Amino acid sequence: MMKLGFDKWVVVLTVTTAALLQTIDSSIVNVTLNQMMGNLGASLGDISWVVTGYAAASAVMITMSGWLSAKLGRRNYFAASIILFTIASVFCGTSTNVWELVFFRVVQGIGGGGLLTTAQSILIQTFPKEDLGIANAIFGMGVIIGPSIGPTLGGYITDNLSWNWVFYINIPFGILATVLTYMFIKEPEEKMTAGKMDWLALVLLTMGIGGLQIILEKGQEKDWFDSGFIVGMSIAAAVGLIGFIWRELAVKLPILDLSLLRRRRFAVGTLFNFILGFGLFASVFIIPVFCQTILGFTASQTGLLLMPGSIMTGMMMPVVGGLLRKNYISPVWYAAIGFLLFFGFSYDLSAISLSAGPDYFFWPLIIRGIGMGMIFIPLTTITLSDLKSVEIPQGSALTNMVRQLGGTFGTAIMTTYISTRSVLHLSRLSDNVSIYNPFSADRIRQYTGLFLSKGDALMTATRKAYGLMQGGVMKQAMVMTYADSFLIIGGFFLICVPLLLLFTGKKIEAPAHVDIAME
Repeated sequence: MMKLGFDKWVVVLTVTTAALLQTIDSSIVNVTLNQMMGNLGASLGDISWVVTGYAAASAVMITMSGWLSAKLGRRNYFAASIILFTIASVFCGTSTNVWELVFFRVVQGIGGGGLLTTAQSILIQTFPKEDLGIANAIFGMGVIIGPSIGPTLGGYITDNLSWNWVFYINIPFGILATVLTYMFIKEPEEKMTAGKMDWLALVLLTMGIGGLQIILEKGQEKDWFDSGFIVGMSIAAAVGLIGFIWRELAVKLPILDLSLLRRRRFAVGTLFNFILGFGLFASVFIIPVFCQTILGFTASQTGLLLMPGSIMTGMMMPVVGGLLRKNYISPVWYAAIGFLLFFGFSYDLSAISLSAGPDYFFWPLIIRGIGMGMIFIPLTTITLSDLKSVEIPQGSALTNMVRQLGGTFGTAIMTTYISTRSVLHLSRLSDNVSIYNPFSADRIRQYTGLFLSKGDALMTATRKAYGLMQGGVMKQAMVMTYADSFLIIGGFFLICVPLLLLFTGKKIEAPAHVDIAME
């Protein structure tokens, strides 16, 4: 058994840095899209492929990372992913047109997709089980905090530098992570087996994941199944996913070992990783949009708003890791408390109003941060607890891919819900705006008098009064819509708590690992 030393914590630093590169880049560009559109002369539809291309490529590579780790060697594949990600970041920053940027974002996604899963398997196979909770806690900070600080960092860079620096900032961290990888990360003693590249499976996987990603990212914009493009992508995604599942179950050495799902705990844990991704990304998406579009916060203000909750998550990670090491209670109970806290956060924000200021969000986001900190590490421990050491890269690849898909589903579903629900609330509220409603009639008279006092003619003042009234109604409809959205996300977590009982059975222990001599 290797002693706890400096080299091990350098491994943690290395893999966490790599994980942060991937998770931050999944959200950092969102607040820079407007500046990119102006500088590159692109439309909103064109520039959205900057996000979609990265997400689709990353999802495919997450799925393949277990096979590639076995084929190339874990350290070699991890280092190659960092190098490719860093080089692609350089070319993204120097792009002169939108399609050049989209191409290099796809390349960046290919590199980024290999980082997260490989990083997690390195930790699990490096640390003895009594130290694994702390190691996963530090790594989890990168996974959970990354999507939260991405918009903050992106907003600050955009306001003070330019959109190009959103990509250039990756360069020093990528170089550092590459050097540390070759210096401190070792290959496991127990080698994984990989067969030949299954090109048919790769094509089917790309069709399935890529098509599904495009449907979820572009469906709302294209009016879903009224669009021939979305219908075509749906057929391609269905054929690709069904064909890939069939292929992986039929071959002896698959790219992604779906037979792991026959183990109950791993299958249930994979489901909960989807739920975690749904809640994490959906809430990170909703809060910035609501604060900036409805409450008028700047990008920097919104980022600072999210920071305390992210810090709380980071503080909770080592605490939960230490408690798991003491083995006081089952990890299932920590996860249950985390799910309930997340519901509490969502329920609190479901009472949001137009008068809400930054202080209103502080405690709900602190509660969310504590909840996320209590979910991630126990869920990882439970999910991978029954896997053998050589199965962990494949298991990590599958759970990370499912978590990312959960995030994509959450964002897409909430986007669609907000669009449709706001129309319903607007219609209901607008029915009350008439001269026959004493409250609205009085408000319209006040607005009309205000415009008359500024010199407008009666007809002009009346038209402006109705416009101002309708604008207020629209804002209130959006507030009600976002309040409903928070409640739905929280309710989704609440109803999943009883499903944690599916984890019951034999005592849960940390995943099997390989002790590696670090000199």
